[in-house]
Amino acid sequence: MSERHKYDVIVAGGGPAGLMAAGQSALQGSRTLLIEKMDQPGRKLLLTGKHRCNLTNSASIPEALAEFNKNGRFLTQVFYCFYNQELQSFFQDLGVPTVEQRGGRIFPASENARDVIDALLGWCGKVGVETLTETKLEELIIVDKQVCGVLTSQGKFTTPRVILATGGKAYPGTGSTGDGLAFARLAGHTIQPLRPSLVPLITTSRVPQDLQGLSLSNILVTVYINQHPSNHLFGELMFTHFGLSGPVILSLSREIVVALEDGKEVEVSLDLKPALSHQTLDARLLRDIQTLGAKQFSSLLAGLLPKKLIPVCASQTGIPWDKKVSQITSAERKSLLAWLKDDFKFQVSGHKGFEQAIVTAGGVNTKEVDPHSMESKLIQGLYFAGEILDVDANTGGYNLQAAFSTGWAAGRAAGSTSEVKKKK
Repeated sequence: MSERHKYDVIVAGGGPAGLMAAGQSALQGSRTLLIEKMDQPGRKLLLTGKHRCNLTNSASIPEALAEFNKNGRFLTQVFYCFYNQELQSFFQDLGVPTVEQRGGRIFPASENARDVIDALLGWCGKVGVETLTETKLEELIIVDKQVCGVLTSQGKFTTPRVILATGGKAYPGTGSTGDGLAFARLAGHTIQPLRPSLVPLITTSRVPQDLQGLSLSNILVTVYINQHPSNHLFGELMFTHFGLSGPVILSLSREIVVALEDGKEVEVSLDLKPALSHQTLDARLLRDIQTLGAKQFSSLLAGLLPKKLIPVCASQTGIPWDKKVSQITSAERKSLLAWLKDDFKFQVSGHKGFEQAIVTAGGVNTKEVDPHSMESKLIQGLYFAGEILDVDANTGGYNLQAAFSTGWAAGRAAGSTSEVKKKK
């Protein structure tokens, strides 16, 4: 085989984890090839943070790990080596300054995901990464539990080290179709069940047209599974034509997807005034009723709700919007109180699947991966980075940070003869 088909490291997948891994490998002096099956790397990265690219979060490492579902502790070592400060410095050096926004979310100052991709691609080229696009990985060549090479749609390449950074199954239109997971399974790895996560929900009853596109901030959403409270989260929700979305819904969706798969009944309840106890809110309603006695019920609601929610509240509580406030009965006041705190509910019938999921839950079992180097414990020379691993988090930049951190660790380890060392 010609020398041009021999590499020290081959990285499969041109997403954030793969680009970081390839660049770090090349920095160690290894001849590195990045293969990407789409016509250009970074397609999915363009979609993150509504095209603004939520790179990371200012949360402390313990706080960030708590945002991950189940396997967050696996990331402890790599986060202490390469976390938000290191990532921001990395992009600053590439000419991409960052800015912190609400909830500790950190974005490129330009709020343009394209700047992040261009910077990563430029960096990879500068440090010597060779890239093949429209090249599909077809086989991992493994002999005696040692990586020897890969077979691709462009031919065979020999290498002692392969980094699988092919992602999960979320947003398949960007190239994430779970290909690498099949190769990991063939290599002997356990693949935890794959499910869409951070995914919008479909409700049984149609959301009123006037509410579609409306966002509610600072509300408390409670999930009921088989009529029992299961989880709750404070944050922002958005009504859509099919149901519910927004950060708080996306973060709660993981367990909802599992419950629906198990045939369980799922309902979400909205507390529109979580800062006020039932007693405090009831006292406010009594005060407003006394103050606004001659006005219509809609005037009372105007001080409590966005305008678009007023007819929905009137309809669901059974209180006519044009009823005089002074005529509201005690029973109607209690009905309004219950609706504001508990009774604004939606039955969940489904979700939007991998096509609209931000991340994939499940993947390569982390117990079979070295948490320092991201190398397989089963196959020498096989590494993993990014969403292919069974690690996923809530919204807020944590998933991208995990991709960059695991890519950093895998690239440095595969590209050098020494393992990644933990920072002092």
